[in-house]
This record gives sequence, structure tokens and C-alpha cells, in this order.
Amino acid sequence: MTGGASGLGAALATAYRARGAEVLVADLVEPAAGDHVLLDVRSDDDWAAAVAWTQQRWGGLDVLVNNAGVAGGGRLDVATLDEWQWITEINLFGVVRGTRAFVPTFKRQRSGQVVNIASLAGLVHPAGMASYNAVKAAVVAFTETVGHELAEHGVKAHAVCPSYFRTGLVDAMQGRDEAVGQVIGALVAHAPLGPDDIAREVLVGLDRGEELILPDDAARAAYQLKLTDRPAYDLVMRRQAARLNAVGQP
Repeated sequence: MTGGASGLGAALATAYRARGAEVLVADLVEPAAGDHVLLDVRSDDDWAAAVAWTQQRWGGLDVLVNNAGVAGGGRLDVATLDEWQWITEINLFGVVRGTRAFVPTFKRQRSGQVVNIASLAGLVHPAGMASYNAVKAAVVAFTETVGHELAEHGVKAHAVCPSYFRTGLVDAMQGRDEAVGQVIGALVAHAPLGPDDIAREVLVGLDRGEELILPDDAARAAYQLKLTDRPAYDLVMRRQAARLNAVGQP
């Protein structure tokens, strides 16, 4: 469980433990309790150490949860390429590195689950969030590919795409575009659900075998609108873009 020391990762770890599962939390900070390893998702050495830990303690791994991530964004002419590279290295390549690290284990076992925490932003793409939208969409595509490629080895892959929920992730949001930070911060602060609510619905989706898990009503409604009424969806997105530009100019 990457990013398992706080937020959704901690809620998922608690939910799995409540079912009797043994959970290894992998994070840059040490959790309050439970098995843990210090892991930077950008480090191949850290991933190799995590694989070694699971082999020594458990002899394998049933479920890999790639949850660690950062918040970022910014309008096209405000966000820098350094910001793009930062968010891509963590939110996309962190998932890629983690999955690749455990593929040999899953193939050897001929079983396993890969659970990648993406975002509704991977399916629905609001203005001002190009970098975040792009990496989360890539996580969704990567997850689908993993599911196809490893199906014959008994491995299932699941992409989780929640809408806004209350999380401390936004407190560490980086980027030059302060207007985006204000808008996203307000949406998160006023979200009706918290990490425990999302974690509970994620496990429900996994129990159902859903490859794409939309764990809240807002996520399901937004994605359904895009699928069934594209003109209405585009109108909503472009009105949101206009409101964003009204908050602050580049």
C-alpha cells in the first residue's frame, strides 16, 4: 500500500485490516502502527526492497495498491514544465515502477490484484488541470493494459477514479497557478465524503470485480454525462474554465 500513512491510503489499509488482511504500508513517512517500509515511488531501489520484504515475510503478494500521489495543476500558460515533470514522475511513473516491480511475483504465483488509485480527472478533464488530468488518464490506460496483459497469469487490474473528497493531499499541492489552487482547495474542503467513505466503496467495487471503480455519486454522474451527452458535458467544462479564468488571470 503506497502512500498508506495518511489520507485514502491509511483508510484503505484500515479497511483491509478490518477484513483480516495483513498490510504493508509503504510511504515516505512512518505510519503510527503496523508493518511498514520507507518507500519513495521514484526509487527503483526502494521498490526492490519492498518486493524483497514481501517475499521474506509473506512469500508473495496478493494485492498491490498503488495509491501514493501528489496534487498539482495549472493553466497551460502558467504551469511550468518542471511541474509537469514532477507530477508525471510521481503519479504516473510511481505506478509504473511499482507494477513492474511486482509483475514477476504475480506471474510466478499466477494470481494477484493491481489496484491503481487514479482519479475522476483520468476520465473527466476540467480546465486548469492539464498535467493532473494527463497523468491520471495515463494511469487509467496503463491499468487497462495491465489487466489485458496479465489476464492469462490470473492477475486482475483495477483503476479507481473518485471525484473530490476531503483529503490532506491538496494541502501539499504545488504549482505557480494560485487560482487553480484556490478552486481545487474549495472543492475539496466542501466535499461531502472523506477517505473512509471512499475506501469502503473501493472495496465494494473490488468485491464486484469492477475494473473501473467510480466510488462516489459525483464521479458516476460526471462520467455518465460525458458518455451520454457530450455537448452538455462540454458546456459544463467550458463554464468551469470561464469561472477559473475569472478567479485570476495568468
